[in-house]
Amino acid sequence: MDVSLTLWVLTIVGLCALIAVDFFIGRKPHDVSIKEAGIWTIVWIVLAALFGLGLLIWGGGQPAGEFFAGYITEKSLSVDNLFVFVLIMAKFAVPSQYQQRVLLVGVLIALVLRAIFIAAGAAIIASFSWVFYIFGAFLIWTAWKLIQEARTDEEDEEFEENKLLKAAERRFGVADRYHGTKLWIEQNGKRVMTPMLVVMLAIGTTDVLFALDSIPAIFGLTQDPYIVFTANAFALMGLRQLYFLIGGLLRKLVHLSYGLSIILGFIGVKLVLHALHESGVHVPEISIPVSLGVICSVLIVTTITSLRASRKQAEAAAAGDRDDTSAKSDIDV
Repeated sequence: MDVSLTLWVLTIVGLCALIAVDFFIGRKPHDVSIKEAGIWTIVWIVLAALFGLGLLIWGGGQPAGEFFAGYITEKSLSVDNLFVFVLIMAKFAVPSQYQQRVLLVGVLIALVLRAIFIAAGAAIIASFSWVFYIFGAFLIWTAWKLIQEARTDEEDEEFEENKLLKAAERRFGVADRYHGTKLWIEQNGKRVMTPMLVVMLAIGTTDVLFALDSIPAIFGLTQDPYIVFTANAFALMGLRQLYFLIGGLLRKLVHLSYGLSIILGFIGVKLVLHALHESGVHVPEISIPVSLGVICSVLIVTTITSLRASRKQAEAAAAGDRDDTSAKSDIDV
């Protein structure tokens, strides 16, 4: 898809305007209700759908299909990010009324860092077609790693600060408590960071680790930097509302890691086939409609099996509690 500089500028300005509106509406710290989160989640999904429809009208079916496949993939992978966001919020004991501000700024940091990753990835792909072999192998390895992690016990999992975050804390110092939405304060004659800024940096820089698999994944669906960037932008900008909407349901998505591993493995195979095709080997390539169908089917099946498994676990736990209560009553008698 041939994208002019004017279209790039208009797109970035439009995204900035949407972010500004979102920030203005949620500028006052408050607890986000399920209703508010639901409304804004729908708004961001509708905006993404309208953007994809615009690509369909002005660019054709191929760019639109690539956008929707990339958007759904990035959205599903970003749900996995929410697990880590929950750990970060718990680690730093972020007051509930400040969590939306933390997520907004943290996601903006992540979006800027991802834009840099996308630009670098596009430049590498344009110069070295063999990089698809590396991307494909990396995604297949990541898929296997996800399966291994899903089979381990993660009940006691805690967030561990990365080296960049620890270095910033040592360099500038951190206040001992939150000071509203302030990011810097004067303490003992020294300017130090507040925990609010530390949490924002934690969310923004931690997302870079997730970008290591999500960026190659979307490049496996499209090599158009414009589509890659916009799909990432729409997926990330709706992440804050999604956090409050399904935060309580995250633990019920017990099969999510398996579904994501299948998606990443599938895209990894697609990348390897594409690399072989580029090298002159006559192999079948996986089309965008097939990719979109596989991704959506995996997510639907994963969600259904997760909810069923969660319901069975809840029923088993309730039955166990009833048995314990009955046994205690017999002992008392």
